[in-house]
Amino acid sequence: MYRKTECVAMLLAGGQGSRLYALTEKTAKPAVAFGGKYRIIDFPMSNCVNSGIYTVGVLTQYQPLLLNEYIGKGGPWDLDRAQSGVTLLPPYQAKNGADWYKGTANAIYQNLDFINRYDPDYVLVLSGDHIYKMDYDKMLKAHKETGADATIAVLEVTLEEASRFGIMNTDDNLKIIEFEEKPKHPKSTKASMGIYIFNKDALEKYLIMDEAKENSSNDFGKDVIPAMLNDGLKLYAYPFEGYWKDVGTIQSLWEANMDLLGSRPTFDLRDNDFRIFSRNEARPPHRMGAEGRVENSLVTEGCEIEGVVVNSVLSSGVKVKKGAVVRDSVIMSDVVIGEDSVVNYTIIDSDTVIGKDCVIGAEKADGIGVCVVAGGLAVADGTKVPEGAMADKEFFEKSSN
Repeated sequence: MYRKTECVAMLLAGGQGSRLYALTEKTAKPAVAFGGKYRIIDFPMSNCVNSGIYTVGVLTQYQPLLLNEYIGKGGPWDLDRAQSGVTLLPPYQAKNGADWYKGTANAIYQNLDFINRYDPDYVLVLSGDHIYKMDYDKMLKAHKETGADATIAVLEVTLEEASRFGIMNTDDNLKIIEFEEKPKHPKSTKASMGIYIFNKDALEKYLIMDEAKENSSNDFGKDVIPAMLNDGLKLYAYPFEGYWKDVGTIQSLWEANMDLLGSRPTFDLRDNDFRIFSRNEARPPHRMGAEGRVENSLVTEGCEIEGVVVNSVLSSGVKVKKGAVVRDSVIMSDVVIGEDSVVNYTIIDSDTVIGKDCVIGAEKADGIGVCVVAGGLAVADGTKVPEGAMADKEFFEKSSN
């Protein structure tokens, strides 16, 4: 018997993240490392517990192994609870056969049994691949006050960016009168953040209706939200003011990491009133060698710095050897930067060893692209990797021929 819960959160975490290329070749996008000691999934998970929402379903699909291991029973987020907590929800084989999640709406539809266990009044639907801090309880209160059937969190974007998003046109009371999915000629700049609160009964009704439509793409933005509007349901926009970043590209992932730096960072993780929780390994303190130097950087536990690190983010266990220089870069866990090597404007994935006297990337400048080195590689001494390169195993095999 499950205890009735006012609001259940459903976190969509099955995305491939193909625009992150080598970084998501074997890893689901929400499991990608971020900010030295976090993974992207930590942000919506932490937002839930900071908002008092302790029943969370995490819908996984693409390359789920690392993500499943990382979430585990949910202890770091205080979600290891007997009657609620976190539940991993992969696609499964039912009596009528097995089916991958075909879209955001279909993913929730396939898990209506999980939602109904808790007999919730409201369902919060989230994406698992954005970097932000948000109190969902405030959004829920606004949803109740307006008497809405559905509430959509919106962020103001520039008119130039608006065609990349679902755009809301609202009246003066923020009631949604029109929704356009990625319009060529947007009529407003209120962009959907992919964060929805639904009255449970309305959500269930429209998911069942959508599933019955042969030509539906089974997507909230393309199908379910427009259907609700067409039928005259009350939908409201909820304005969000704060930092939010879709880290779906190499450039945006690099930028979001850089936003953590400085004495007054654009995105501050040091707010004890709204903490971001993560699963941390038991690593020793980082160590600075006699000639080591760090400027304006985040350096995580277990790092050993014998060289120079400037304006960079280092995850746990990174080793920067004597004479090596790392600038404007994001270095993920257990990477080794060999003696006298130079790494500029680069993201290096976990467990890669850069040999001696290598030059990776180029100094950051206008028109220069972020270089990416895949994880688990051994890069030979003296190797040069040009700016903007996507350096995976195949890249180095071709380079050696």
